[in-house]
Amino acid sequence: MEASAGRTGIEVERLRTLLLAMAGEHAPGREFSMAIAELARAGRFEQLRSVLPAVVFEELWHRQQADPERFAGEWEQLAREMQQGFVQHARQRLTLLTRTQQAGMRGDAPAWQAIQLALDAQQGDLLRAAMAAEMIDLIEPAVARAQHLRECVVEQSASDEADRYLDEATRCYFFALFTACAVMCRSVLEEAIRQRLPEPLRRQIQSRYRNAPTLGNLLHEMNNNLKATGIDPEFPRLANLVNDIGKRAVHQGLIAEDEARGCLQYARKALEMLLTA
Repeated sequence: MEASAGRTGIEVERLRTLLLAMAGEHAPGREFSMAIAELARAGRFEQLRSVLPAVVFEELWHRQQADPERFAGEWEQLAREMQQGFVQHARQRLTLLTRTQQAGMRGDAPAWQAIQLALDAQQGDLLRAAMAAEMIDLIEPAVARAQHLRECVVEQSASDEADRYLDEATRCYFFALFTACAVMCRSVLEEAIRQRLPEPLRRQIQSRYRNAPTLGNLLHEMNNNLKATGIDPEFPRLANLVNDIGKRAVHQGLIAEDEARGCLQYARKALEMLLTA
């Protein structure tokens, strides 16, 4: 039986649904909160004395004694909030690690989040769920971006370092790290040019720029020695486009997706020229 047109073998929405189901089932603090509520309703709250720190137990004990029904209901509500809000809380947890946080600005977090965060301190399920959610969200956009590229085929093998730079630049593009992609594209060409230059010219450039020539320095020297290098005359034009976009990424701000795509495509084409001459 043939698959229907447009239907993919890997259903991303199904992955997202499975993640939500697992997150709801294993949300940190949900079972803990439900256990407190159940013990309170069953009149067995005393069993928690040996489990909880004395100060915590005494506080909860007094609250439970004051209004047992309300106490149990509050913990059941906490369990529901922990389950329903887990993925959103997980994403917030990840954002707290990726951006600066102003001191004293987290005091308005719901009580269930504070409890969930404390219980998850060693397990890492919040971060695990956040990473999974982020990766699932990236699948379709990354596939679409990958379809804009073709294989980079060369006659001479690239150095391991150049290949690692190219791999990182390409993955940054796939996963929407566009500014990082542009910066890494410069590194690809810097390494590949150093590999391709005749040894006397390479030593001369290293000496002239104190062993730290930039891509701009390398391209300047190549333009002055194009015949000696035997490199395609079209190469400097493409490489300069990569250098210009990369410099903007470093010095002038964030790079948009179309700029990153262009930069990566220029870098890959220039690399083919450089290692096919």
